[in-house]
Amino acid sequence: MMKSDAEWRESLTPEQYRVLRGKGTEPAFAGAYWDHSEEGTYLCAGCGLELFASAQKFDSGTGWPSFWRPVAPDRVGIETDLSHGMRRTEVHCARCGGHLGHVFNDGPEPTGLRYCINSVSLRFEPAAARP
Repeated sequence: MMKSDAEWRESLTPEQYRVLRGKGTEPAFAGAYWDHSEEGTYLCAGCGLELFASAQKFDSGTGWPSFWRPVAPDRVGIETDLSHGMRRTEVHCARCGGHLGHVFNDGPEPTGLRYCINSVSLRFEPAAARP
């Protein structure tokens, strides 16, 4: 999904723009979904692509929504992030390229992964709203 910078700024809130387009991070325990447990699907706040399901969400104790896998492997992309003097694996939306968060190798089985995602990068769709 190709948009100009001006189009992204117009379609996102300032905080969404800072995180999704500027690779920012929201403060821990501050986002809308870190302790959210309603059944449904988490979509990219930038383009609406389905990314994560509530069935794969778990309480990591980190203050960010955490998932042990995306709804499908092709929904997220990864790349090496060397910012802030660390080596991490960034997770982004496969469709619009929006920054979602990072993935770590300290999650639960069956994958052992923890997709640590910024709430502001997500939009929640309750299961009851789905056809």
